Amino acid sequence: MNPNVSRIGVIKPSASTRHYNRKHITFIPAVVLGAILVAAQMGAGSGGELQQKLAAVKQSVADNQQRLHEYQWTETTQLTLKGEAKPPKASLCQYGPDGTVQKTPVGSAPPPPSGGRMKQKIIEKKKEEMQDYMEQVKTLLAKYVPPDSQKMAQAFRAGNASLSPNPAGQTVGLIFKNYAQSGDQMTVSFDTATRKVSSLNVNTYMDDPKDVVMLTVQMASLPDGTNYVQQTVLNATAKKLQVTTTNSNYQKL
Repeated sequence: MNPNVSRIGVIKPSASTRHYNRKHITFIPAVVLGAILVAAQMGAGSGGELQQKLAAVKQSVADNQQRLHEYQWTETTQLTLKGEAKPPKASLCQYGPDGTVQKTPVGSAPPPPSGGRMKQKIIEKKKEEMQDYMEQVKTLLAKYVPPDSQKMAQAFRAGNASLSPNPAGQTVGLIFKNYAQSGDQMTVSFDTATRKVSSLNVNTYMDDPKDVVMLTVQMASLPDGTNYVQQTVLNATAKKLQVTTTNSNYQKL
């Protein structure tokens, strides 16, 4: 086995970089470390050059994650079900002492459902069903977010990983097929100049291949160069459900 592949295979992002709260996904930039390492592996030439790139990328990601701990920001979640937009929910977020994201709801609580007791029971039942479905979606997406360095290395060895360079720019797409289950695809867009992940796209499905689930993550940079998740869009087509989470108003603590 190639020692470089083995080295990459054991590097995994910290569990504290992933956070899920009820009906939305928050994608923390440090979790893309595995993807960047695979990109460095694919683009590197000699063994010495690979070692230099790995060291530089690891240091860059570690520094970026440390800088994010100095910020607080506003997270706004918009849920749309069957074309009907639900009231948005906002939370003030920051990292806690244990390294996880702590969220404080902002604004007033939504009003209770109107109607008689029977209607309220129906609404409550549908709400519980949707929460159960979202928990299943959460379990599925946990196979992709954060990207698992071992799975990416396995896809690379199996011939299921490829590069999709952009001739007009400096962004390279890392495409992984059959990544977590047969027929799925995950694409990581990597900026080779800034050494930052610019976006992540997942196309997968629940138990039934017709129950398609797609996740798009768009990254951005703060004035000081800190990389952060600007927006995530989750689409569950079978349920006609879309969850959009936007992070904004970053301020130093």
